[in-house]
Amino acid sequence: MDFSIILESLPTYFEGLKNTLILVSVSLAIGLLFAVPLAVLRTSKNIFIQTPIRAFVYFFRGTPLLVQMFIIYYGFGQFDFFKESIFWPLFREAYFCALFAFSLNTCAYTIEIFRGSIEATPHGEVEAAMAAGMSRFTMFRRIILPSAFRRALPAYSNEIIFMLHGSSLASVITIVDITGAARIINSKYYSPYEAFLTAAVFYLCITFILVFLIKKLEKRWFAHLAPQMNERAVIEAPN
Repeated sequence: MDFSIILESLPTYFEGLKNTLILVSVSLAIGLLFAVPLAVLRTSKNIFIQTPIRAFVYFFRGTPLLVQMFIIYYGFGQFDFFKESIFWPLFREAYFCALFAFSLNTCAYTIEIFRGSIEATPHGEVEAAMAAGMSRFTMFRRIILPSAFRRALPAYSNEIIFMLHGSSLASVITIVDITGAARIINSKYYSPYEAFLTAAVFYLCITFILVFLIKKLEKRWFAHLAPQMNERAVIEAPN
């Protein structure tokens, strides 16, 4: 293994790291921003409200992220009316297309994560909020959503990791992310082992940091359950 290639290529990898972190963090933020209200609407009994959201979720969960990105990056440019629209300056840029595809994809998955968490809210909490005279908006803001966020955190943490790994697909549309940097190094030195192993180390380090932060957040959010868990462990411990 030639470490000189890795050392000489570190600036390229750090440039790719910057692009990866921006793509992942911004797409997750946008996806979460739209997913929460859509998840609330998804729990509606009105078929006209939930059906379009269900179709959106079904499409983006049922098709590969790479296909979605190709449709956005290559497909929209096939229509002359779209090229003449005000949106074309954005969609002709690979960076924006990748960000748009990632945001829609993570939004669809996050909708289902939060929908399940909202519907799993204990009925007693809802009844208590109604008995206290809370409006539906106040009940969601103060009772249902905070409780749903805590329950959704383990599943949403997986979505964060999947989004990080899925961001490697951005390199196929000319974006220099971590994987794109590895492809550049490989084409320059013809050293796939050094190039892609270094990329793997970068992804492992980011994943480790994310898992560490998520565990800290889980410990903080579930601190109120610690006494119950300790008590249960004492009761179930063999004599």
